[in-house]
Amino acid sequence: MSDSLLQTILNHAVSQTLADFNAIQLTPEQLAVTLVDLREPAQPVWANYRGDVLIYPASVIKLFYLQAAHAWLERGQLADTAELRRALHDMIVYSYNEATGYVIDLLTGTTSGPELTPEELAVWHDRRNAVNRYFAALGYTHINVNKKPWCEGPYGRETQAIAAYEPKRNWLTTDAAARILVEIATGRAVTPERSQQMLALMQRDFVHALGLDPVLAASGHENQASDFSARGLPPEARLWSKAGYTSATRHDAAYVELPNGHRFVLVTFTVDHANEKAIIPNVVRLVTQSLAAIA
Repeated sequence: MSDSLLQTILNHAVSQTLADFNAIQLTPEQLAVTLVDLREPAQPVWANYRGDVLIYPASVIKLFYLQAAHAWLERGQLADTAELRRALHDMIVYSYNEATGYVIDLLTGTTSGPELTPEELAVWHDRRNAVNRYFAALGYTHINVNKKPWCEGPYGRETQAIAAYEPKRNWLTTDAAARILVEIATGRAVTPERSQQMLALMQRDFVHALGLDPVLAASGHENQASDFSARGLPPEARLWSKAGYTSATRHDAAYVELPNGHRFVLVTFTVDHANEKAIIPNVVRLVTQSLAAIA
């Protein structure tokens, strides 16, 4: 598929979605999307709408901590323990912030806790930037991946670091989120074997999920297998994904395989419409319909 055709498909999906949600005042600045065609994995074709705009990523950031953990494991910098594997599973499958905090502590040699002296905080902050340095070495730019996600908080040294250093939040672009998902899906994240381990945690059985996962039901979390991109896919599709949402944002990073052989990554970030569950599926449905029509 040509770049221009894929961009036309994405432009149509975005413009139609903006029109479909005009009644709730969805504006062009509240949407960012990146689409990557993977029918030929060695030659991915990219298209984006505001794909280079920095947006708070919510739990989509956890893909970056997942890959970093596997890179550390590959280098022998982390012990491959049952507790680490449990945390990685819960970070991606259930999107637990506590599990993510544990993984970040292991990756960076830092912990949350009481306030530090300015000198101690500088050392702490340098260590906390380990994941940023890893992705910078891989050529990622224009992102920040050094903050823990919180349910309540932050407190203590985490608050100190936010006050003392920029950026004050995690930031991603849809292009960066699409890149990491493309590399995981095509076996180029760390090693092919580790890419497969990462991808396995993202597999969503959305046809049977229907929001009925008992762990998610008990926790009050939305179901990544049924409440995001899945709503815009045909039942024959296969889905791997990582969602993120806060009171102000609603995002999904999805890798999809369609019955006609189309494989694609679609990352959709929305701002200021966190409670509107239909925007992301609308983009997905329009993109999928266009791709399904192409032999």
